[in-house]
Amino acid sequence: MHPAPPSDLAPYIDHTLLKPEATPAEIRNLCDEALRFHFASVCVNPSFVTVCARLLSGSGVNVCTVIGFPLGATSTEAKYQEASRAIADGAGEIDMVLHIGMLRAGETDYVRGDIQRVVAAARGAGALTKVILETCLLTQEEKVRACTIARDAGADFVKTSTGFSKGGATLADVALMRTAVGAGMKVKASGGIRSRAEALAMIGAGADRIGTSSGVAILGGTTR
Repeated sequence: MHPAPPSDLAPYIDHTLLKPEATPAEIRNLCDEALRFHFASVCVNPSFVTVCARLLSGSGVNVCTVIGFPLGATSTEAKYQEASRAIADGAGEIDMVLHIGMLRAGETDYVRGDIQRVVAAARGAGALTKVILETCLLTQEEKVRACTIARDAGADFVKTSTGFSKGGATLADVALMRTAVGAGMKVKASGGIRSRAEALAMIGAGADRIGTSSGVAILGGTTR
């Protein structure tokens, strides 16, 4: 846990716009906001990585994208190719969805290999990998097992949610994930976090990063 609430939340926030109807103009505005508030990253769909990388070049704001999103059920090779292309386009952070059905079926080797393939693509380019568990679909035991597999596969973060399923981040899940991965791995809370109080609570529970489309509002600015 963090010993005290951070005074500046911007470095914790992945400023996110993943809705399917997002326009190029909205993505450009997302980048403008990220530059103004100095967020950790913008998180966008892969087709927008190139423009974000160009707009954010040299700013210190990273470009994050999502892979196998939002279901996680694409093939391992498709995830690898999608991640490789996104990294070539300028992504420095990769948020991949694990194969939820295979995890629930106990296919540990498949899930580990799926993650390892994306980690290999990312690590070769110096990019981070975050593994989305979609905690609302998992039992407590499955959440812990997913964390262990992601850690063993070499990922940098575990992440709670896509924001596109039936539930988002909870304090209990963040605390469970923090305990499961230990101090050597990071935790991202994402899904339904809309206020400063909620963001601070997630950080207090063990989150190192907050994924939210409400970053500007959380910092007290004007929302889109």
